[in-house]
Amino acid sequence: MNEEKLMEELQQMMGYRFRDRSLLYEALSHSSFANESRKGTPCNERLEFLGDSVLSIVVSEHIFRHFKHIPEGELTKLRASLVCESTLYEFSKRIKLGEHIFLGKGEEQTGGRTRPSIVSDAFEAVIAAVYLDGGLEAARSYVTSFLPRDLAPLGGKQLHDYKTELQEVIQRNPEEKVEYYLKDEKGPDHDKQFTVQVKLNSNVIGEGVGRSKKAAEQAAAREALRLMGIEK
Repeated sequence: MNEEKLMEELQQMMGYRFRDRSLLYEALSHSSFANESRKGTPCNERLEFLGDSVLSIVVSEHIFRHFKHIPEGELTKLRASLVCESTLYEFSKRIKLGEHIFLGKGEEQTGGRTRPSIVSDAFEAVIAAVYLDGGLEAARSYVTSFLPRDLAPLGGKQLHDYKTELQEVIQRNPEEKVEYYLKDEKGPDHDKQFTVQVKLNSNVIGEGVGRSKKAAEQAAAREALRLMGIEK
């Protein structure tokens, strides 16, 4: 694998050229690659953390400014549909991001390039890299290039956000508090499985399993809604 060639190709696909190429290198480095590489090679998990926040503020501002007729509750749902794992995975296909991620041999052999959790996390890491390299305006320009102009992201399919729906139900009683806890994490890096519990105050009201923490949280929220008789 020629990392320099992959980075050059991706920059052309993105329409953005990095002044500090080490940021892009880090954003593309999955933990499996970092573990197999020379000591000190960073993985993209810290950038993913930052990219998640940058993505949220850019998307929030975008839909706030462009969809002025939509009330707060609907804006929340729209934002959730635009920043969830499956949507980011679809966005990433436009720049063939999965083909340019640096993976360890085991992850490569088990289909890591097409695994939504890996690719969507890398998408967020790249957003953070653009932000650190070029500032908020550069990140805003990059992120908004993926966003739909109407209210039907990804060809009219609104993605269901069970966490937001559960939060709206619980907020009817302001004193109640919902929190998500990672109950279990097992499997090798290339085939992780997460189990998450959602608790209302201190009581478990749902449990979900997924290939990423985000997916497991959505599954737990859906189970809670099902037990409440709200979701089938």
